[in-house]
Amino acid sequence: MPTTIPFRITVCGIDELQEHGAVGVTHVLSILDPAWPVPDAFGTFGEHERLELRFHDIIEDAPDMVAPSEAQVAQVLAFGRTLLKEPAGAAHLLVHCHAGISRSTASMILIVAQARPDLPALAITQEILRIRPKAWPNLRIIEMGDAILGRRGEIVAAVATLYQHQLAVRPQLLQFMTDGNRQREVAAGQALGVAP
Repeated sequence: MPTTIPFRITVCGIDELQEHGAVGVTHVLSILDPAWPVPDAFGTFGEHERLELRFHDIIEDAPDMVAPSEAQVAQVLAFGRTLLKEPAGAAHLLVHCHAGISRSTASMILIVAQARPDLPALAITQEILRIRPKAWPNLRIIEMGDAILGRRGEIVAAVATLYQHQLAVRPQLLQFMTDGNRQREVAAGQALGVAP
């Protein structure tokens, strides 16, 4: 599948940004907590287009927290469409959030699903898992993006298999995600039973 996506993709956390300054990134989707400073590492990047969004990594509304909104997910997808205007193979998209695990992987799944609507969502989530083995996509972002793209729950279902996989290989995530008010994600993975 990697050769059939019309642009290169990279997912990382803030601490990894300095590793990507010289690799020819043309587009950056930067997802930061509302009060987080703009990372200094962007000063080492060459010319690139950047969309900066600010919201917390939560899936339920919470006091004093900014949840991802449908308007922001629409911005992610609009930014993804700019990649398709580049010559095939010329664009390189880097998506980052704080740790490169949740907000960024959810956004990347949606951008790829939009670019290749013919690909099954399960194939897309498996490719993101290959690129970012610790991926745990933010379910709220996935649900809104699935609806905007008209995938009728296909992406949501595919992401549940990713949660199932992560709970099997990283059982400590069960308590961590539950404590972080991410029970709906945990339940989606558990509903599929033990990962093969």
